[in-house]
Amino acid sequence: MPQLRQDPTTKEWVIIAAERSKRPHLFMKAEPPIEKPTYKEDCPFCPGNEHFTPHETLAYRSGGPANSKGWWVRTIPNKFPALAAEGSLERKEEKGFFRMMDGVGIHEVVIESPIHNQILPLMEDKQVEEILLAYRERYLALREDSRIKLIIIFKNHGEAAGTSLDHSHSQLVGTAVVPSNIRKKLEEATRYYDDHGRCVYCDSIQEELHSKKRLVMDTEKFVVLQPFASRFPFETWIIPKEHQASFGLISVEDSKKFAKVLKETLFRLYSKLNDPAYNFVVHTSPIKDEQEDYYHWHLQIIPRLTTPAGFEMGSGIYINVSFPEETAQFLRDA
Repeated sequence: MPQLRQDPTTKEWVIIAAERSKRPHLFMKAEPPIEKPTYKEDCPFCPGNEHFTPHETLAYRSGGPANSKGWWVRTIPNKFPALAAEGSLERKEEKGFFRMMDGVGIHEVVIESPIHNQILPLMEDKQVEEILLAYRERYLALREDSRIKLIIIFKNHGEAAGTSLDHSHSQLVGTAVVPSNIRKKLEEATRYYDDHGRCVYCDSIQEELHSKKRLVMDTEKFVVLQPFASRFPFETWIIPKEHQASFGLISVEDSKKFAKVLKETLFRLYSKLNDPAYNFVVHTSPIKDEQEDYYHWHLQIIPRLTTPAGFEMGSGIYINVSFPEETAQFLRDA
């Protein structure tokens, strides 16, 4: 019998299609990961090719001048940005009906390693820590721009996830508007807080820790789980146990602990599913709401194992062909 499950954080419905359900091991890629070189002469992210990229905004390096070799994590403006640093925030209307404004924002790339074929789940713990510290440092820098209302950190891994370059990287985008889907999540979180006086994400953590059915990992500072109303097979969340509305509030020490949990979670997916394509995104409050009690930042990982089709696009209801209880156990056993 199929199940309709409602996400308590958004009130959106998901179909768990029992008749179509696949055992967790059947999601493993049939072909092994393609072996890639450690260096590519024409890759703009490889060391020695810094002249192919815009000037860096941050680099952790052992010495030498900016925009040269010797770095181990490097952030740069995106050469083909979705949003531009210059422009006006004025909203205009065409014939008094269609609204528009300049595409103002900031779009940066975090080059995660100088080694072309190194991927995040197989990096040394220290390297992943440095990547997370770069996220934190650039988040705090972008937050100082008064035009920026929301900062999204995300990573695309693999062709099916929309990656444009093999060299491991992630991105930060600061926008001058807060999109409606983010506002909806905030509104639902606010409604729950007004009704109960508590954060819906904090309550969700406690429920998952109690049931343990969808729990993947439980650490001192973070919980890794597959949500009750998962929209995708193996959808995984990493949530801090301490209530924080914004990723920008994370401490340096907690960033390092977060890095270890993120690496281990990605390694479980890598080893059990044969290096699947995935996206991850850090969901965080708008900058003006960073000190509020109703929202709770978290990282969402979406392995690209299925493709949303016409029903999902027409209804907004996703069909998940796996039970999160089963996929969570599969990862716990990794």
